[in-house]
Amino acid sequence: MEESDGDKEYAVFPENHRFIVPDGCHWNDVREKSVNVGKAIVDAMMGIERANPDTLNGVFSSFDDANWTDKSKFDERLKNLIEHMSKLKVGNKNYSADVMGDSYEFLIKKFADLSKKSAGEFYTPRSIVKLIIMLLAPKAGESVYDPACGTGGMLIGAINYINNEKSTYGKIYGQENNLATSAIARMNLFLHGARDFYIAQGDTLRYPAYIENSSLKTFDCVVANPPFSLENWGAEQFSSDIYGRNIWGCPTDSKGDFAWLQHMIKSMNPDTGRCAVVLPQGVLFRGDKEGDIRRQLIESDKLECVITLAKGVFYSTGVSACILFLNNAKEKSHKGRVCLIDASKIYTPQRARNIMSEEDIKKVFFLYTAYQDEMELCKIVSISGIRDKDYTLSVNSYIEKKEIEIVPYVEVCHQYFDAYNAVLVAEERMKSLFREGGYINE
Repeated sequence: MEESDGDKEYAVFPENHRFIVPDGCHWNDVREKSVNVGKAIVDAMMGIERANPDTLNGVFSSFDDANWTDKSKFDERLKNLIEHMSKLKVGNKNYSADVMGDSYEFLIKKFADLSKKSAGEFYTPRSIVKLIIMLLAPKAGESVYDPACGTGGMLIGAINYINNEKSTYGKIYGQENNLATSAIARMNLFLHGARDFYIAQGDTLRYPAYIENSSLKTFDCVVANPPFSLENWGAEQFSSDIYGRNIWGCPTDSKGDFAWLQHMIKSMNPDTGRCAVVLPQGVLFRGDKEGDIRRQLIESDKLECVITLAKGVFYSTGVSACILFLNNAKEKSHKGRVCLIDASKIYTPQRARNIMSEEDIKKVFFLYTAYQDEMELCKIVSISGIRDKDYTLSVNSYIEKKEIEIVPYVEVCHQYFDAYNAVLVAEERMKSLFREGGYINE
């Protein structure tokens, strides 16, 4: 209304609004209901979803609403909840811009904490996300793509890193196979202020969603924490992939890790593309088909950094993980070399599980930016050096360790008995002094 000097007809045009709340679906419409409150909430949510197909399609309809509509159980409780919520001011002017999004993210984390068994399927710890996004360093206006986006945490991490809402306009892309999880991702991005983002639902390895001119769409930044060692992921179809994603070969159907990696590499912009992916450490040394794919990956000189992480920093898996960082535009000084970082001891132990604190990720990131050898932590290795070790990327095969002084067993025994005899002599001397002073009765 302010923009149009009070022109109501202009003000109601749908294109002038981030989203539409249709008639009958406003909060006050639900608040006025005295019976069938759950059904009124569901109907309002579904009406809002239908009115906003580009951003909210499937967000509400993917969830089971049976309990909501049981008026015998929930009518009174829902009415009380609505009245309680009505006392709170939640307009844009009543809280800082990202409070709603952060609150939603907090609830997702709480759910992950309570359901560790399945949490890894949709939630990556925020500190790990932050480290990965720091490696990618997305710039204003660049595109960011997550082919296994879960609840959208990595995409939100990229948005926060860019720290400019408008710069993400039309540049955020994700795909998630699970219907409910993809709906959560859309809501998560929406509440964090992302605009014109695209979250597709479907199987990325079988049916990639982002295609341009019959080819795979490419992006500036590609990031993911895909399911580890996925079985029955579609190897037969991938072996003759119409998009040419089997760049260096097709892994077996028992482990899809290198299928995800090759999909992501094919999705990188040829000139500006960077890729960061979390995978099980087995990809660093497993042989057979994976060994041949790894060899070609190393020889391509796209791999810039490998970081091995501590056990227990991810939900629902005891498998040790690693981060692979690839770059189609390596710095001149990094070409022909790979930075190998052992971060397996860089973590903060907690009661329930290990975490990586802010200081931990800063330490790891410093090792990468320094790009130089550091005893027991980091080694810069040439491609020829990796070639000499039969293309293994097992970090401990390269990291230099401090020499441990080995003292001969006989010498240790002599030192022990010398010390023991010294104690006996001192004890006898003390007894003698006490006797002379009259303190000890024979």
